[in-house]
Amino acid sequence: MMTDVTQDAPKAEMVSVPRILFVEDDESLANEVVEELTARGFTVRHEETGTAGLQAASSEPFDLMILDRMLPMLDGLAVIEKLRAQNIYTPVLVLSALSAVDDRVSGLKAGGDDYLTKPFAMDELAARLEALMRRPNDTRATMLRVGPLEMDLIDRSVRRDGREIELLPREFRLLEYLLRRPNQVLTRTMLLEDVWNYRFIPQTNLVDVHIGKLRRKVDAPDETPLIQSIRGAGFMLRVPG
Repeated sequence: MMTDVTQDAPKAEMVSVPRILFVEDDESLANEVVEELTARGFTVRHEETGTAGLQAASSEPFDLMILDRMLPMLDGLAVIEKLRAQNIYTPVLVLSALSAVDDRVSGLKAGGDDYLTKPFAMDELAARLEALMRRPNDTRATMLRVGPLEMDLIDRSVRRDGREIELLPREFRLLEYLLRRPNQVLTRTMLLEDVWNYRFIPQTNLVDVHIGKLRRKVDAPDETPLIQSIRGAGFMLRVPG
């Protein structure tokens, strides 16, 4: 007598595919980017106007946004400001043909997380997206408080025990990275990859120079030093427990 034995089929492993909202009115560039990112494993929704992009970002969850600076119907920076006002903090990479420092600063001050000028290489675009995805998930917080330090991510301000600290955009981003990882040793490689978006590690003292400038602003002579160098390892924002 034969017995029919039915075995459960192996369950497929669920893989989370990153969802990207791409807002760009240049049809040729849009097609190229969508094709490239799809081939790299992303799911991409493309919109052509700022208004359509805002509506999509307000109604659906996305892991990342790529947003052109100059868009029809609603400017890209206005889109970011409206999203942040709705407490939507999806990481945004701003694309623009405007490469002046003031334009980059404007993009970051509006709430953008990174800025890439046109024309750009697809490898660099992908590298910047990967760097944004490596950031911690608590990006919805608009205020970071660690020890005596307080950072407002909306108005881009920093204070230590009420003392206002004026930072340049890169210094702000570097301090934000430290604040999100207090009492952790951060190597120069980590900082170069995640703050500067370098895919390779150049022979440079770039990190040390910026850490030095940031330390002089954060740690006044009469204050307990917070930003510390860890010999042979990297740096740490050491906050007394």
